[in-house]
Amino acid sequence: MDFSVWMTYFVACWVIAISPGSGAVVSMSHGLAYGVKKTTATIIGLQMGLSVVLLVAGAGVGAVLVASANAFLVVKVVGAGYLFYLGLKQWRAPIAAGESAVADAAHTATAELGKRIPSTRERLFTGIFTNLSNPKGIVFMVAVLPQFIDPHRSLPLQLLMLCLTMNAVDITVMHGYAFLASRLQAIMRSAKAQVRQNRVFGGVLMLMGASLLLVKRVAA
Repeated sequence: MDFSVWMTYFVACWVIAISPGSGAVVSMSHGLAYGVKKTTATIIGLQMGLSVVLLVAGAGVGAVLVASANAFLVVKVVGAGYLFYLGLKQWRAPIAAGESAVADAAHTATAELGKRIPSTRERLFTGIFTNLSNPKGIVFMVAVLPQFIDPHRSLPLQLLMLCLTMNAVDITVMHGYAFLASRLQAIMRSAKAQVRQNRVFGGVLMLMGASLLLVKRVAA
């Protein structure tokens, strides 16, 4: 994989990881309830689920798309449209809806503080099932991942590199969410902060969707 292609994918990984989703919510919830250290098991589970989705999308759909120009074009347009839709939806999200995810996480954490802390295995499986059952993550991988696969090079090695890169970025971001949730709960729940977050995440997603339309298929 060329370094320039990897850098583009690296940036895309940050955008995907930072964009609010079920993984971010469970990381915040566990960060509030159990602390950042114990949330590490949850985050490792998230990476295991994410890896399964990534490898399946890359090995199956990716192999088809690099061999078919028409399939590549369809997925590129659909993927770009989906990202733009998510961005517009995030941009226009009402404040009440923006607060609900964090508020629910905080409520769950508060309720669980008086109960026993789930075992490492339980937290691990919570993370795994969270990403395996996340359709947003699956669509992201199917739409974005194959565009970084070079048909002239080893598919397993490329998937390994893409997977490790995504995991490294996501681990960093999810720990960041857990830490911020445990330290800055009041700030995260403020209306002003939610408006800014919606605008930033929404704008980045729409820009990423538009940029996908400029990506060209690597010739087989």
